[in-house]
Amino acid sequence: MVKIFLDGADAILENKDNSLIEGFTTNPTLLKKAGIVDYKSFALKVLDEIKIKPISFEVLTDDFSEMVKQAVEISSWGENVYVKIPITNTKGESAYHIIEELTLRGVKINVTAIMTVDQARQILPALSVTRGAYISVFAGRIADTGVNPVPTMVSVKNSIRGNIELIWASPREVFNVYQAEVAGCDIITCSQDLIKKLSLRGKDLVEFSRDTVKMFYEDGKGLIL
Repeated sequence: MVKIFLDGADAILENKDNSLIEGFTTNPTLLKKAGIVDYKSFALKVLDEIKIKPISFEVLTDDFSEMVKQAVEISSWGENVYVKIPITNTKGESAYHIIEELTLRGVKINVTAIMTVDQARQILPALSVTRGAYISVFAGRIADTGVNPVPTMVSVKNSIRGNIELIWASPREVFNVYQAEVAGCDIITCSQDLIKKLSLRGKDLVEFSRDTVKMFYEDGKGLIL
């Protein structure tokens, strides 16, 4: 079964002992939404309580030389830390060389914001000697453009060798978890809301229909016609 990683910020510690969750990821956008300003203090607080399950933290700069410095710093926060490096900077320049450099220095990388098979295949050689790495393909954003992401995920999975795991990133609905399983993904990142819905797996649809009618009925009691 595909592994579930919680994608969030303030919900991480709340779910640290959730046996369904095997790892965590976050990003600057999620941190901003959670009102977190002191990135390092937040990360160290989380890592003080979560020492085994993998956690991915992202660099904050667009400059490659600064990315290397930040990645080395972030990696030093814990053995279970993976550093998220975007596939390109904002100018569209490939992060290949710094990913290769950081991998050779023993930093565990999570290559993020990948959208195409070519992007994934081109970056894989930079991770060839990794002691552990993730490839995050943003399947949900691919689907937002009207393209079925499953063939992309299958193609990327078939291209991966060694200690690299494929992440189905940015899911939009619980069904994506089951699609990720069929595609052979190792991991899917889920929001707390999506994780809560996983308990519905296999639920009888007639019963589910009745539960829905009950919900509408109860919520309508306070309305005046």
